[in-house]
Amino acid sequence: MSFSLATWNINSVRLREPLVLRLLKEHGPDVLCLQECKSPVDKIPTEAFHAAGYTHMVARGQKGYNGVAILSRLPLEDAGDRDFAALGHARHVAAKLENGTTIHNFYVPAGGDKPNREINEKFGQKLDYLSEMRDWFHAQNPEKSIMVGDLNIAPREDDVWDHKKLLKVVSHTPVEVEALAQTQDAGKWVDITRQDIPQGNLYSWWSYRSPDWDAADKGRRLDHIWATQDISNAGHSSHVVRDVRGWEQPSDHAPVFATFDL
Repeated sequence: MSFSLATWNINSVRLREPLVLRLLKEHGPDVLCLQECKSPVDKIPTEAFHAAGYTHMVARGQKGYNGVAILSRLPLEDAGDRDFAALGHARHVAAKLENGTTIHNFYVPAGGDKPNREINEKFGQKLDYLSEMRDWFHAQNPEKSIMVGDLNIAPREDDVWDHKKLLKVVSHTPVEVEALAQTQDAGKWVDITRQDIPQGNLYSWWSYRSPDWDAADKGRRLDHIWATQDISNAGHSSHVVRDVRGWEQPSDHAPVFATFDL
């Protein structure tokens, strides 16, 4: 079975329902994983998604904040969720396809503005979240699994517009990059995007604060698609649909795609 998968921080699924529908129509991923839905599950506009052919959904939500959803044209079964770092946030959900592939959808905490847990509680929560992800993956030893989401970390030097300038900026600090690397190693995850696109600057997020995000191009690769080693060779055709960032009333993230032959 070959299927395409996309991950996208939508920054309110109800506000940006038209953008989701446009992406589904124009790019047609078989599975779309959304983060920051900012909606209780029963308020997600499923009728429109069903009409577009996405008749399956597994989601976790809460009012106004966080929230993750997996929309699919392919049958899915709910594979649970975990409240990492006991934050009480809807930041993780998993689903299993009929071929036995498990998809994990994550929205890792952003971490606030100051990269110091002594003065910034949110940064400490982010590091704790990653530590619990690491320990869980180590215990689970996942197989035939795909992990996607807004991980809120740009790990490589070419995942940010200026490595030196961002070393003390949350999302690219050495402590975060190391925490993400440990999480990746614990599950023996392969970064599918960088497996396909090993060289060159690559971004999936551009700040709303930039008056001309496209020309300035001060981006970061915060959104990721990973796969366990046993299926990593099945992943291909990775790309970021950059132009979506320029749609009307956009999210500040662009969708990231990959295809898997499993």
